[in-house]
Amino acid sequence: MRRAFHTLLTVLASAGIWSCMDYGPQPEERFSESGKGVFIVNEGNFNFGNASLSYYDVAGMRVENSVFSRANGISLGDVAQSMTVHDGRGYVAVNNSGVVFVIDLSTFRLVGMLEGLTSPRYVHFASDTKAYVTDLYDTRITIFDPTTMQVTGHVETGRTSTEQMVQYDRYLFVNCWSYDNRILVIDTETDEVCDEITVGIQPTSLVLDRNGKIWTITDGGYEGSPYGYEAPALYRIDAATRKVEREFLFVLGDAPSEIRIDGDGGTLYFINGGVWRMSVDADRLPDEPFIPGSGTIYYGLGVDPETSEVYVADAVDYMQSGVVMRYSPTGELLDSFRVGVTPGDFCFVR
Repeated sequence: MRRAFHTLLTVLASAGIWSCMDYGPQPEERFSESGKGVFIVNEGNFNFGNASLSYYDVAGMRVENSVFSRANGISLGDVAQSMTVHDGRGYVAVNNSGVVFVIDLSTFRLVGMLEGLTSPRYVHFASDTKAYVTDLYDTRITIFDPTTMQVTGHVETGRTSTEQMVQYDRYLFVNCWSYDNRILVIDTETDEVCDEITVGIQPTSLVLDRNGKIWTITDGGYEGSPYGYEAPALYRIDAATRKVEREFLFVLGDAPSEIRIDGDGGTLYFINGGVWRMSVDADRLPDEPFIPGSGTIYYGLGVDPETSEVYVADAVDYMQSGVVMRYSPTGELLDSFRVGVTPGDFCFVR
């Protein structure tokens, strides 16, 4: 729902912005980073073509913005959704442009691309030669070979809006968000849907913990939705049995999203006004936020898998440059910096 609202805001504001956009070619810059840092994926505004990629050097506390366009002389495109790292390369899914760009992690130079997609969302690697791309509007999940960047097949899901993916053994779990309430289970050996798990309305994200449990958080839809409107919830699912074990209910009208997990798989984080965290062994939702909301629009969330430092993105007003804040595991503010418009995803490189 929050991303649909963001789209509405940007469409309403578009008339006053189009004349300021510059889509021409740009000069190319040379970068040579250590390859150890954090990429911030800035969505930009729907139909503005102003998505961008930022890079934060943690040791130097230094940010470089628009690194994709600066390194390649071309725009990243329209609505960047996510970035995934595999084998020394970064895969950036730009959903409204229908493309996955592949970049060198040190130079930010373009080294490959997967085109012809409908609305790519996330990339998951089953092996060095097999990866999956979910899609917001296509009823298929695309399979491609990262070594050739060629499409090798599809998983027919029969459902639109496939989103995040986690793998347990040979099985891939995928949440279906828009007007849906299912977690799909895909056999990566046959590339067929072999099971479905029913949860609440609109599961927004997915993580796997150290106990072999899958966690998803639902947004509950919105008032007046033809699919329904209910209190959001956090679900714990046993990956081996595929059974829902626990349901933690929020209050009707809450807007939880962006569930994340730390490096050892023992602590969950999510946004609901502020940033909250809880142990995967907890039997109730936390009483107090880890980071209070303080009137900000927290839109993106990331947890460094090595240090457990927390990165939270403030979208500000969805039109100007967003702000990223970096916190210690104890909640101390370590740094803050400006990035692109609507920062929504973090990708950690070590």
